Amino acid sequence: MRFSRCSGARTVRFRARSDLADAGGLIAGEGMIYPLLARLRLNGLVQTTWKESAQGPPRRYYRLTEAGDIALTGFVDRWKLFRDAAGRILEEAFPA
Repeated sequence: MRFSRCSGARTVRFRARSDLADAGGLIAGEGMIYPLLARLRLNGLVQTTWKESAQGPPRRYYRLTEAGDIALTGFVDRWKLFRDAAGRILEEAFPA
């Protein structure tokens, strides 16, 4: 999942399997990703639009709402704290 600024709002560009695999071998199936996106939509964190596709059925596009942008910023801050704490624990347990 990639976030980019588009007219002042974040737009989600997402290619389910390839984005996660390219991020270091993370594997997630559509059975995990699309229910998560649906939950984000139901909680008002993303808005969706349908657009016709030249190849295949219409596609759903996701855009962060203001509440979603705030939630994402908070999550990133908490994730960094978690990542740093886990790194310290691992370094103590398995020094180089």
